[in-house]
Amino acid sequence: MSEAEAVVPPPAAWKYSSPDGQGRPSLPEVHASVAVPQGGLWLRRMLAFAGPGYMVSVGYMDPGNWATDLAGGSQFGYTLLAVIMLSNLMAILLQSLAARLGIVTGRDLAQACRDHYPRPVNLVLWVACEAAIIACDLAEVIGTAIALNLLFGIPLIGGALITALDAFLVLLLMQRGFRYLEAFVVALLVVIAGCFLVQIIAAAPPVAAVLHGFVPSTQIVTNPAMLYIAIGILGATVMPHNLYLHSSIVQTRAYPRTEEGRRDAIVWATADSTIALMLALFVNAAILIVAASVFHGSGHTEVAEIGQAFELLSPLLGLGIASTLFAIALLASGLNSTVTATLAGQIVMEGFLRLRLPHWARRLLTRGLAIIPVVVVTALYGESGTAQLLVFSQVVLSMQLPFAVIPLVRFVTDRGKMGSFVVPRWVATLSWTVAGIIVVLNLKLLYDTLAG
Repeated sequence: MSEAEAVVPPPAAWKYSSPDGQGRPSLPEVHASVAVPQGGLWLRRMLAFAGPGYMVSVGYMDPGNWATDLAGGSQFGYTLLAVIMLSNLMAILLQSLAARLGIVTGRDLAQACRDHYPRPVNLVLWVACEAAIIACDLAEVIGTAIALNLLFGIPLIGGALITALDAFLVLLLMQRGFRYLEAFVVALLVVIAGCFLVQIIAAAPPVAAVLHGFVPSTQIVTNPAMLYIAIGILGATVMPHNLYLHSSIVQTRAYPRTEEGRRDAIVWATADSTIALMLALFVNAAILIVAASVFHGSGHTEVAEIGQAFELLSPLLGLGIASTLFAIALLASGLNSTVTATLAGQIVMEGFLRLRLPHWARRLLTRGLAIIPVVVVTALYGESGTAQLLVFSQVVLSMQLPFAVIPLVRFVTDRGKMGSFVVPRWVATLSWTVAGIIVVLNLKLLYDTLAG
């Protein structure tokens, strides 16, 4: 029997409208384009699936995370490391669910929502998701502009305008193949991790205090100021658009679309995202550890802005290159986040609306909507205004998070849609619990922010 004859259709009872019962695949230009070896060493198969998890991990260490990590470390030392770890564990669970949805059903989260919900609900979900992607892009524009300003002295407005050019970078990489895009992302992740590894070694934080910081403390709940930053860390860590992204890009692997092939793909995709998100845990923890060791330890407890951290890092650490490494990591973070936001935007627009735009047009549209408020706020209020705008972008992301998490958990816990691939009962219970925690904490963050 040929592979085509052996293909098993997805078990999900989605309301496909196309004649073949499947509809257009997610990201059709790269769908099943990465070969997966059948048999042989397990390492070759793991490497074949490696990539999507690292692209997803980018969103968990983008410029929007930096402000909360810096504030948490400078004000409260190592205490909030526990929050970073718990947030990361939640992210690992949710991303594994997104990968399972994409592999089992052949649909990304946006397509799944379109097939399940009525049109008015889908329009609301689409608008909310587009707002989140623009907010994420806003953080990337600000972060990249600040990095260009710190490294080369380019004014913030000029740096924001330069970020529009990244549309052509993404287009070039996509034309060369999805593996080139993944390699670009991984290379920048190595740069980010390397920069912070050097800074941690130079800071030489006390190991006992760092390890103690990973143990949850009642202070986090009883101290209102600490709780506020803790919720901010959670809101900045779990990115809604990453759930749409991951459910799509796992389908770039040419695994057999059979029951056995899907089960195997779920295992490797989950391992890929888990390993990648542990790297994101290291980077986020490293930002907070450096802030705690350098700023909190020297009495500079009010450092919350990226520019402040850049100015103080080298003098306090006694390492001339420390501030430069900090800015290089920020630039790499901003560039990397650009790639994932571009793909997420395409996935969401095609999934909810079945509307296809050229990649460069979609990228310039999203980036333009993000650049305009940055330029206006910078011109009116200067650098302090962009710092407030960065916080606002995280609030917008928090508002959208329930619209992505709840449908995802709803789908993967439904046996009628997932068939034998439905998650076990204990995973379903844990998933709904995590979804509830995230929604409640993000709503509190939104309320506290709007209430001043």
